[in-house]
Amino acid sequence: MAQHNLLGEEGERIASEYLMKKGYTIRETNWRVGHDEIDIVAQLDANLVIVEVKTRSDNYVDPLLSITGKKIANLVKAARAYMAQAEIVMPVQFDVITIVGTPSDYVIEHFPDAFYPPLRTY
Repeated sequence: MAQHNLLGEEGERIASEYLMKKGYTIRETNWRVGHDEIDIVAQLDANLVIVEVKTRSDNYVDPLLSITGKKIANLVKAARAYMAQAEIVMPVQFDVITIVGTPSDYVIEHFPDAFYPPLRTY
């Protein structure tokens, strides 16, 4: 497996542990529909939480810059598919977790409600 894939998997594991310590329930990890993927599907109280995890080994490039309009549209589309498949009717929020550094020395930042779904997608 490529090094960046291993780093991404480690980041998603760290993010899942972080969320569980904060009281979130992890429903799914790496949930896929077609070419779209949700890194973490969690629940906090009565809210479904779709989490995008961005992991970087260094802080030269802000990981938040990789969350483009297209990425947001794909996450929203995947979230709708997940909710339809699981027959879930509850409020949904989109969080972003960034992890920068090495597994022994990383900085984690959590951005709840990082973005809202666009009113329409193109």
